[in-house]
Amino acid sequence: MYYPYLRAKQYELKAVREFSEEYPEQESITPILEPVKQQPSALNLAIDEMIENGLKFALILNPKDGDFKHATVLFDTWYNNDTLMSHMDAWIPAFLYSQRGAEKIISLISEYHLTNVMIVFRSCMDIEDEMAWDIINNPSVSYVVNSFGSTVSRRLKSKLKETGRKIIRLDDCFKSKIRNADYALEVDELFSEEPFFYKEEGNFDGYSDYTTLPSEYVEGGMLPYALAIHLSYQKNEEQLYVHHFVSDSNETNNDIRGKFREAARKIAPFYEGKMQTEAVRELIEKANDSEGYPGLGYLKKLSVKNHLQLILSL
Repeated sequence: MYYPYLRAKQYELKAVREFSEEYPEQESITPILEPVKQQPSALNLAIDEMIENGLKFALILNPKDGDFKHATVLFDTWYNNDTLMSHMDAWIPAFLYSQRGAEKIISLISEYHLTNVMIVFRSCMDIEDEMAWDIINNPSVSYVVNSFGSTVSRRLKSKLKETGRKIIRLDDCFKSKIRNADYALEVDELFSEEPFFYKEEGNFDGYSDYTTLPSEYVEGGMLPYALAIHLSYQKNEEQLYVHHFVSDSNETNNDIRGKFREAARKIAPFYEGKMQTEAVRELIEKANDSEGYPGLGYLKKLSVKNHLQLILSL
């Protein structure tokens, strides 16, 4: 089972909305969505469509990024969402763990009678944190998502498995760069082996990552000097790689359409003889259209959709 961790920004939400419509009732992928905007209209639309299409998802109820990076700004619209509250079995209430916010998590679980709760540790759980164990052992908790890091603590994993909860490994697979042009220095990079090993060798109940996006939350910025399209693909029987398709004319941030054509026209030759998702085929089609540049957000959406479609195919 795959649990992609996504910030609930406009184009990430569009990606999961369209994915839920194109692959209704699939049970292999459960997105974890962290809200980043106080204005909930885009998130509410996505919630309605995901529930209608049978896409189970986890929703972070105490988000920490975007508008919610300040402790005084709370995500308090979820319990007024009629769709969420009347379809409790269609989604997973999730919380980001911190010692400072631990009592609030327990309070919300009790106040709203939440069940099948997910606790997310975006940095590795402290095995000596008694408050964390109290929350994990709460009868309402069913899932623990933990960032074990490159070296998995056998003792921690063993103790977590003893709780009877579903243990999901969270990895930061995408190697983000400060400048898009830097992706051209190493265009083909190992992404993950977890789809092939998480169950048998890792003894996990699922795996999670940030898809082909940085783990750190980044607000939208200026037009880039270089345009980069990031597409994951199966390189061999046991490894997923991510390939970076980067524009060539990167001296200024002018002619973004031209930069898109330079980057996108590299996709078809690379994918010759490889499995192509629907998102890849859409990018290839747009690369050969003089009016095909869809915008930076749209490219992010297709990158996320490609990854979800790839994982589903596995």
